[in-house]
This record gives sequence, C-alpha cells and structure tokens, in this order.
Amino acid sequence: MSGLFITMEGIDGSGKSTQIQMLEKYLLNKNFEVTLLREPGGTKIGEQIRNIILDNKNQEMNYITEALLYASSRAQLVNEIILPQINDGNIVLCDRFVDSSIVYQGIARGIGEDIITNINNIATSFLTPDITFFLKISPEKAFERKKQQKKLDRLENEKINFYNKVYSGYLNLAKKYPNRIKIIDAFKDINTIHNNIIQELEKLLFEGGQI
Repeated sequence: MSGLFITMEGIDGSGKSTQIQMLEKYLLNKNFEVTLLREPGGTKIGEQIRNIILDNKNQEMNYITEALLYASSRAQLVNEIILPQINDGNIVLCDRFVDSSIVYQGIARGIGEDIITNINNIATSFLTPDITFFLKISPEKAFERKKQQKKLDRLENEKINFYNKVYSGYLNLAKKYPNRIKIIDAFKDINTIHNNIIQELEKLLFEGGQI
C-alpha cells in the first residue's frame, strides 16, 4: 500500500490527544504500520524547540520567532520521520501540522495566512496531509475542559479572544479545503466522536484500496 499522512486539528481542549490515540489503536488492530507524532516535537531537536515555544517563562517571544520555531520543528519532523515513513508505505498520524500554524500564528497572531503558508511550504517541501480531522468545539467549552488541568503552557494560557480567532480560522480553513479537512463534532461523547472519525477515514481507505 502507499503511505498515508493523517492529521488531527482543533483548539486546545478539543480532545485531539484522546482521539488520535484511539485512532492509532484502531489502525494497529487493522494491522497497519502506524507512527504517532505530535507537534511541535516528535524528534530530539523538535522536542527541544517545543520546550522553548511552550515555556511560560518566554512571554516576551516575538510572534515571528514563534512562527519560525514551529516551522523549524516541523521541518525536522518531516524530513527525519514523516517522509521516510510515508515512503515506506506506513501511516503517519500527527497531532497538529501546518493548519495549526496558519490559524494560530497566521490568523490569531495576525502575521497573515499567506506568510505562514509560504514559510511552511519551505519547511515541509509542500507536504499536505491526505486527510485532516478538525475537532469542532466552542472555545468556551474547551476552556472549561482546560480548567481541569493543573498546569497550562504558554499557548494554553492565552485569553478567550485569541481562541475565538483560532476557532474562526479553523472553520474558514475547513470551508476552503472541504475535500481534505473533515469537521468532527467534538461536543459529543468520546466513542461517538471516534466512530465519526472512522467513518470518514474508511471512505479514504476504501477509495485507495487499502481495506
């Protein structure tokens, strides 16, 4: 089979981590070779960059610095892990990818969608996911979930207005790329969300003759 690149997107508190782990288990049970990754991070270098980006001590970080750090971590991840795995015919699951940078830095930070897209085209050699699941949940509900965490990182500590911009950015991207980005109602229960993701994924797998 040819490799597949699958990404999970959504605002913080949307349940991405839970759903991508459930998706990994589903694919492993189907006997696929699966690599699960997160962004920023996923490599030795990337994890060091992640620590810099999310450290609450780095409040003075310039928005351009932030955007370039994300792209740098992503460049390492793509070249070190994602492309080799896809070329070997495996499935790569990634918690966040370029869409996150477009909405967080491009839209919510105000840098501009085109600028962020161009930066990341260089970083990823124009790599695009085969399918992206956007877990749709209101910023207000997501904030309620995040309050249950003991410690929030630098990005998670942003105000609700910031996340309203992120949320709107995701909705606009989903409208722009409906064939790739599948909107999943993340307000439902965990198993229903998972089943909705599987339904969309199986369409892609059947089309590709992989199941």
